[in-house]
Amino acid sequence: MKAGLFASVLGVVLASVSASQATAKAASGGADLILTDAHVYTLRWGEPARDGKPAPDAPTTEGKWHPDAAAVAIRGGTIVYVGSDKGALALRGKRTRVIDLNGATVIPGLVDSHTHFVELGAKLESVDLTDVATEAQAVALVAERAKSVPKGEWIFGAGWDEGAWANRYPDKQQLSAAVPDHPVVLRSLHGFAIWTNQAALDAGKITKASPVPTGGEMRLGPDGQPNGLFLNRAATMVEAAVPPEPQAVVARHALKGLTQMAADGYVMVHEAGVPSQAMAALQQLEDQNRLPIRVYALLSLRDPPLMRQWIARGPDRDSDSMLVTRAVKAYYDGALGSRGARLLADYADKPGHRGISGSGYGFDRDLAKAAMKAGFQLGIHAIGDAGNREALDFLEAEFKADPNTAQGRHRIEHAQVISPEDQPRFARLGVIASMEPPHAVEDKSWAEVRLGPQRVLGAYAWRTLRTGGARLTFNADNPGSDHSIFYGLHAAITRQDKQLQPPGGWYPAERLTIEEAIRGYTSWSAYAAFREDQTGIIAKGRWADLTVMDIDPFALAGSAPEKILAGRIRATIVSGKVVYQR
Repeated sequence: MKAGLFASVLGVVLASVSASQATAKAASGGADLILTDAHVYTLRWGEPARDGKPAPDAPTTEGKWHPDAAAVAIRGGTIVYVGSDKGALALRGKRTRVIDLNGATVIPGLVDSHTHFVELGAKLESVDLTDVATEAQAVALVAERAKSVPKGEWIFGAGWDEGAWANRYPDKQQLSAAVPDHPVVLRSLHGFAIWTNQAALDAGKITKASPVPTGGEMRLGPDGQPNGLFLNRAATMVEAAVPPEPQAVVARHALKGLTQMAADGYVMVHEAGVPSQAMAALQQLEDQNRLPIRVYALLSLRDPPLMRQWIARGPDRDSDSMLVTRAVKAYYDGALGSRGARLLADYADKPGHRGISGSGYGFDRDLAKAAMKAGFQLGIHAIGDAGNREALDFLEAEFKADPNTAQGRHRIEHAQVISPEDQPRFARLGVIASMEPPHAVEDKSWAEVRLGPQRVLGAYAWRTLRTGGARLTFNADNPGSDHSIFYGLHAAITRQDKQLQPPGGWYPAERLTIEEAIRGYTSWSAYAAFREDQTGIIAKGRWADLTVMDIDPFALAGSAPEKILAGRIRATIVSGKVVYQR
């Protein structure tokens, strides 16, 4: 036998012996958890092409997807085996928990890359105005809640749609008449408008003489006094009037929001814009080992004392912790629905108006630059085409001034309306587009009215950005949108709402494939948090963060995509622990 061939054979034998010894060693200790009889999609194959075509090694046959594993074994919070039932069960020990999934689907743990879970937790305790169609219906719900609240206590509600209601905004009259003895604060769906009654105005001592922040609008009534509606940055006037919640309450809301996210299949969330009190509450929960899922915190640039503290300290480098803080959220412009987003040309439905951005909307350039230089990832909220252009200009200028900052995986949050000239810049600058599939199908009834038929072509343009080489990450921006993964996936691949409208999809050329949509909530979101080496795919040595669902979205996408909406989460596993099981 030739020396080279002998060495090759010997290498194979030794590798085989080593693998057998490793398996025997694992078996002797036993796995902590084994999942069997599953449809496992590991995502450990190659990335899809820019047009969505699966990689050559993707598990497809004649255009149809199929699982690439049937079982997963976990030990010590880490995946130790992915493959067949037989192979996984060989690792069963005396204390191993085995879950037979009866054909359920397992994918890498879901990540929502832009949440407001503290607000979500608070919303779960407040008056829910989501999908309420009229002012009268909203007032009736608040009046009903007031019956069980002692006089003088504040009542909070959230969820009325500032975009859909933009041409018929409510005022304080009905609300004050129905609920005169409680200060009432009703936040809009996306947080860019607040509606109050007179008692709240009185409690906050808000009058026509009150200063209105730049970039905000305090509506006045016929008497010249505030009418109870505050738009864009004027919402901060009401927020400042609300008594601060005790840290224990903030922690309760955070835990309630995270528990809900766990029940909905998410193993990690990126919390966008965390202020001082919420950071203290999250740190308390982590210290007490009470965080059910992982939290990637984006500090609020609107909290200068907190920012200065963290800039001096520097970003977290320990990515294994349940709470990691290494990013910053900044607002550059407002929302399209409330006409606060900055546009390059006038709003199609409001001539002479283009919104506001930059310092006019509270963007602190110097603080943002200092955060970037300190090593923080910057996530800039930008909605309008002018807002996105200016945000990209800001980042590009910083990259040129300090090339080290270009490695920060900086993000544009929403990236909602982008001019054709600016679309290629995302890939060229390495800026991640952090986007919301639900927003497109929720905004479709009025977005074109704001933008006109030509400019809307650059809105919610997922495929265009992908084709141009941009990196994406997906989320729901909750509680502004339903964060159900089944809703998000369906919106991404069909461009249809929950009622399957419009037929064929809204601007369907921007649809994504099911693989791309799932990666947007898994492996691509892992990259956006610098965790692509720990999670995002199901493979030996990776974190045991998994999502189990009762449908196979890969299979349904090609045959009956509407059935994805009926999916349910079976289990959520974080670091090998089952944090939710239905």
